[in-house]
Amino acid sequence: MQEMTREKARRLIEAASAQLKYSYAPYSDFRVGAALLARDGRVYTGCNIENAAYGPSNCAERTAFFKAVSEGARDFEAICVVGGKAGRLTSYTPPCGVCRQVMMEFCNPEEFQVILATGTEDYKTYRLKELLPLGFGPGNLT
Repeated sequence: MQEMTREKARRLIEAASAQLKYSYAPYSDFRVGAALLARDGRVYTGCNIENAAYGPSNCAERTAFFKAVSEGARDFEAICVVGGKAGRLTSYTPPCGVCRQVMMEFCNPEEFQVILATGTEDYKTYRLKELLPLGFGPGNLT
């Protein structure tokens, strides 16, 4: 298991932060961006997309995962998530439970890294197993 380098983390933080401008958050004004790193080096990005009915809304993390999977990617190393009211990065924005479950579907919880950041010099890295202990995944069905 390879640790996240500062350069890789910075690259993901910048890519996630760039997604904030695409966020569609007219109801909460809480903008979220994500950057998902596949093992082959490709980065898939996403932003949150709200809906007046709330239920059909989609988080930035799931947007990035669904884009990646729809393009054939299945092996992931890390994701960076940034967010805040009006896009101001004042605190860490952890993934919701649904997004953590999607990560569990496609990632090894022992290895997959989740970066939460407020800037390129202010970030924390977690393993998925830390954010979703005893998570239910494909291995539970064997």
